[in-house]
Formats: sequence, C-alpha cells, structure tokens
Amino acid sequence: MILYPAIDLKDGHCVRLLRGDMDKATVFGDDPAAQAAKFEAAGCEWLHLVDLNGAFAGAPVNAAAVEAILARIKVPAQLGGGIRDMKTIETWLSKGLARVILGTVAVENPDLVREAARAFPGQVAVGIDARGGRVATKGWAEETEVMVTDLARSFEDAGVAAIIYTDILRDGAMKGPNIAATEELARAVSIPVIASGGVSSVGDLIALRDTGAIAGAISGRALYDGAIDLTAALAALKA
Repeated sequence: MILYPAIDLKDGHCVRLLRGDMDKATVFGDDPAAQAAKFEAAGCEWLHLVDLNGAFAGAPVNAAAVEAILARIKVPAQLGGGIRDMKTIETWLSKGLARVILGTVAVENPDLVREAARAFPGQVAVGIDARGGRVATKGWAEETEVMVTDLARSFEDAGVAAIIYTDILRDGAMKGPNIAATEELARAVSIPVIASGGVSSVGDLIALRDTGAIAGAISGRALYDGAIDLTAALAALKA
C-alpha cells in the first residue's frame, strides 16, 4: 500500500482544513516546495497535492505553488482541485504532474473523465468525496444524491488509474479513517482505491493495508502534527 503525504494549498500556503471547511484552515507552512522536499527526503514514493482555492473557484488558483513543488521533487505527484476541462488536464500533465484527479466533473461531466482517461492512460484518477455515502462536489460545498459506489462503478470501463475516496466527516479530524466504507468500495470495483480522510496514526495505515483491498492512503495533518513519523510509517508498511 502506497502512503501519499498530502500538501493542501490555500493562498499559496500549506494548510489543513477541518472537515473541508475553508474557514477552519490551519497553516502549516508558507513554502510548499520545501515541505514537498522534506517528504521526498523522508522516502515517500508519491505526493498528493490539492488546490483548495481551485476546488471552489473551478479553475487552478495555486498554480505557482504547484509548479514550484514539481520543480523541486523527483517523485511523482498527483493533483486535485479545480481541474474541470481538457485544456487544464493537458496543461498540468505537460508541466510534469504524474496524475490529475477529477472530482466535481466526475459527477457533472463523466464523459470528460472518459475522454481524459483515453487520452492519458494511467494519468487520470477520480476523486470521490462523500458525506454519509453521498457524493459532495465543488470543494465539498454541494451535496448530491449520487451514491459513492454507483459513481465508482460507472467508471469501471473508463480506464481511470485510481479512485481517491475521502470521507469528509473524518478529514482533518484526526479520528481515524472510515476503514469499513473504504474497504467496501475497494471490493466493489476493480479500480485501485486510495483512502483519504482521518488517517492519524501508523495503526490506521496498517489497518488499511491489512484489509488487503486498499491500494493507498493519504495523510496530511497527522504528518504535520507529528502523530505520524513518515519514515517510520513507510518502514512499517513495508514490514
């Protein structure tokens, strides 16, 4: 199971939100590229980047910070937030991103996901963010009637590289991930599922890994708070 350290970008800073609330942002640093370099030095295999402003604006906002990160690191990075058209997808992948994450458009324009996955094999992931099993969009500000598993299954034949599943009520709350719901989703589809939201200890990571069904896990706040030591966590996952 791959551990993805998260760098969430708001106004050019490294932050973490509590349950997706932009008004409840904790700033952890003003040099995201330096933070990315620290994660890389600790041994991570991937980075997970989120343009939080972009998720609300519907277009990239923290592009300069993302580009600075990409210029600084050698490990692959995936990015979500505000990526809602083919031109933006093409632009990001041409700048060196390994993978784009499509969230809102997966609900509103699924044909775009299919088109992008065909055009860029292995470089398009779907972000599914949910409250109580229902998908939320537009930076988690809007709740839909779409069920998580239904949305995931609709992309079974699309060729997407992964599904990033976030339980919004767990995100940034340091109360553990929703292992049962994530495992259920992972077993319902053949697409690799990456868990996000609430990962707050090495024990959480081991529990996700030991389901035998989950391909990856994203952690943010716990790494910044020191609840998870990245080097130790990576070693534990390989044990």
